[in-house]
Amino acid sequence: MMKQHTEKQGVTSNVPQQHPISMYLKVWILLFVLSACSYMVDYFQFQGMLRWTLILAFMFLKAGLIIMVFMHLAWERLAVKLLLFLPPIAILIFIVLMSSEADYVFISRMVSFFNP
Repeated sequence: MMKQHTEKQGVTSNVPQQHPISMYLKVWILLFVLSACSYMVDYFQFQGMLRWTLILAFMFLKAGLIIMVFMHLAWERLAVKLLLFLPPIAILIFIVLMSSEADYVFISRMVSFFNP
């Protein structure tokens, strides 16, 4: 008796991969919690740098979750991630450099204009 192979070797399935709905619900709940924390910053009336640091931290966390999960970037190759994230990081570095140069120019003008 010959054994028949029931599985086909070398044949790939064309069925698209689906992620479980529970993962999306967990991320949605986490986004809700992060939004509640962001609103709590105003509710507790934090002021100054603490306020803006917390607001920006919650904003970046929410944006990162949305990009990674709902836009399926977590399952992409490293080249796509670098293509998306390197230009904004370079722009932020240039903004910091220009800001420090603007401070230097402002201070040097104040010194030269108001010192006889």
